[in-house]
Amino acid sequence: MGKEKNYNRRTEKDYNWFRTSYYMLFLFLVVWPVTKLMYNLKVEGRKNIPKNPHVIYAANHVSYIDPPLIAIAAFKTIAYMAKQELFHDKDRLLRFLVHTLGGFAVNRDKPEIATFKTVKSIFNTSWSLGIFPQGKIVKDPVLTQIHKGFVLFAKKFKADIIPVGICGFDGYAKHLFEKHITVKIGKPISYTLDEDEIVKEWGRQICEFTGYENKIEEPLNEQAAVELNIS
Repeated sequence: MGKEKNYNRRTEKDYNWFRTSYYMLFLFLVVWPVTKLMYNLKVEGRKNIPKNPHVIYAANHVSYIDPPLIAIAAFKTIAYMAKQELFHDKDRLLRFLVHTLGGFAVNRDKPEIATFKTVKSIFNTSWSLGIFPQGKIVKDPVLTQIHKGFVLFAKKFKADIIPVGICGFDGYAKHLFEKHITVKIGKPISYTLDEDEIVKEWGRQICEFTGYENKIEEPLNEQAAVELNIS
């Protein structure tokens, strides 16, 4: 039996011109028509996106289509951190897209040093990083406990955080113009703020965009991540 592929680790070569071109073509030829025709996608706050790609897009998580929604809203190449189970999902198309569009796996129970090295590699390219602080799809309109990893990455790699609110999702569209989704892009949150301030401001903007009730508890602190020292 061959060695199982490590989906946690990607290097700068994985985010080369070929994958960048493929990604943008996928956004233009597939994502844009689908989101406009099926979900009547509207975007607010695109002016808040800085020119520097060295940022983290952090959004609420309501569905499997969130990554392409954010990417087409920002019209940027964004490498998403995804739960490792997706790379072994029964849906071959889902596995294919997650992998070929630059996604990388993370062990949510025990972050690995390979994950941090991958983030460092991403920030050495023209790509940005995408994270869902809730850690999973959450349908309840209440923002509660979140994972603090996005703050740790922001601090470690000196990357500002762009809060993104996905609003109006109430199921997957089956017919043209059936659904209405708005993606709201917030003002950048500086990595220089205290960790608790970053979490508080992210939660405030997300709840303002989505109408969620803000009940953020003490963020989950990935202790293993705190102890890593990446040079």
